[in-house]
Amino acid sequence: MSHAAQPVDLAFEDFLKELPPEYAEMAYEFKAFARPRKLKTPAHLLQVVMLYCGLDQALRTTAGSFTLLEERITDTAIHQRLRACGPWLKALLQTMLPATQTPLTSLRLLIVDGSSLQGPGAEGTDYRVHLALDLTHMTVHAVDVTGVDGGESLARYPWQAGDIVLVDRGYNQPRVILELFARGVGVIVRLNPTAMPLFARPREADAFDPTAARLDVTAHLRAHSGDTVSLPVWLRAPTASGPGWLHAVRLPPEAAEAARRRCRQAAQRKGRTPREDTLFLAGWVMVFTTVAPETLDGPTVLALYRCRWQVELAFKRLKTLLDLDALRTQQNSRLGEVWIRGKLLYALVIERCAQRHSAGGVDPLDRPRRLTPWRLLVIVRQAVDRWIVDVQRWRDDHWDACLDVLKERPRRRCLQTLPARVIQMMNAQERQQCG
Repeated sequence: MSHAAQPVDLAFEDFLKELPPEYAEMAYEFKAFARPRKLKTPAHLLQVVMLYCGLDQALRTTAGSFTLLEERITDTAIHQRLRACGPWLKALLQTMLPATQTPLTSLRLLIVDGSSLQGPGAEGTDYRVHLALDLTHMTVHAVDVTGVDGGESLARYPWQAGDIVLVDRGYNQPRVILELFARGVGVIVRLNPTAMPLFARPREADAFDPTAARLDVTAHLRAHSGDTVSLPVWLRAPTASGPGWLHAVRLPPEAAEAARRRCRQAAQRKGRTPREDTLFLAGWVMVFTTVAPETLDGPTVLALYRCRWQVELAFKRLKTLLDLDALRTQQNSRLGEVWIRGKLLYALVIERCAQRHSAGGVDPLDRPRRLTPWRLLVIVRQAVDRWIVDVQRWRDDHWDACLDVLKERPRRRCLQTLPARVIQMMNAQERQQCG
């Protein structure tokens, strides 16, 4: 049975225009919306999702807001409808993100990282958000949400042959890197020699010698007096092996000393003393890549890796400007992933509006830049929030129902009132004045 999106006469329609036209069909398909009750259309359900996830309204506040717009609904009913929205929101996000089946027309640079989220009172990670960012256009390429056990892996993202992916040292995973190399996807990763050992490769040979010794990166760097080093190496996994290149640059003395100081502090927190080799390597930035020097030479790879900082800024914008770190649910709550995915959908709509309003989008990284997303997102968010709240459609005759929805439930401890003696005095004084 087909369920087409019904026309809506509300400011929220502007929000709906940013979504795939099949959003209503998908609501039925993923069983987020079954039949009309208090929420009569998928558009109503999505507005409730955005009130709760995008604007961070509590369940009871969300119920009050919707009561002013349509009809009386309780926070319990809101909770029940939100619980079913997870798969729908996940599908909406995937539909809105760039397709990977279209041919590449230019070099695509992508940055990957993950960030943890904690609920109220949590002592550790409750959820992880995994993000792939298009470095050139500064737009989201892919996103995923997992529980605390969702580790970092490049295997969770959609790639095409010709992509070049930038990642930090948490992705020193030889098997996955070699699998991507076989598919024509290049990787540039900050090297951790302990987690991902490299092996010697003769410069004139392309085939790996299984008897080749493990490369002593520290000894090799000590033997060089220059500030930059490039070396062909070999990467090995249990079921595969392949060529790669090590590029390293020596940090300036002040930066190197600061890095060693952080290294000592981290070791002291664990009750350890750092080795001399560890302190020496802290004074270098080491990058491993499967991208051949004919495509990107050593200095270019090292300069490009510095741009990986942009994904950190993207997470910072999500958390500081769009409140992604304001998670209110506990670990394993069914509303937890709903809230996170709803927040990401809200962020994606704001990003699309910002790209459209800035001529040609926020200044991409392949040209001189003057406009960054920060201030633009703040302004655009205000417009999107107005779409969601839809204040001009609040119905004055629904205020009594709204206040009734907002009331506290009966509980053992009553809300605070004035002492009875004070109330008696005030009533007596009022009677005297009226008499």
